[in-house]
Amino acid sequence: MNERDNRQIARDSLFLMADLRVEGQGGEFRIKVRNLSAGGMMGEGLVRVVRGTVVQVNIRNIGWVQGSVAWVQDTRFGVAFGEDIDPRLAREPVGGTADAAPDYLRNHQAPGETGPRGTVLRKI
Repeated sequence: MNERDNRQIARDSLFLMADLRVEGQGGEFRIKVRNLSAGGMMGEGLVRVVRGTVVQVNIRNIGWVQGSVAWVQDTRFGVAFGEDIDPRLAREPVGGTADAAPDYLRNHQAPGETGPRGTVLRKI
């Protein structure tokens, strides 16, 4: 595929934070992920990278993904992943599925009824 073909790949605009490791630089950098697709992402942050640099990105619910910098413009840069990922996983709540509601939204019982984990709710 050439660079024009890559622009046609479906990507998901989003905003999430991720950690970035840059080959040859120690430590990790906190970056913003602006969009994400199966084959790559656009990141933004105060980190110095150049085209061709090997990087690893820790994306929530996916883990560390290796890739290389495809382009750089000011504080934004594109990363082409070495292997495809499922970008939908990054949108799911941490440690759960998108369909799972938080505890405070589930198991609404009237006082005196059995609550979550078998507890009895009391009147206050």
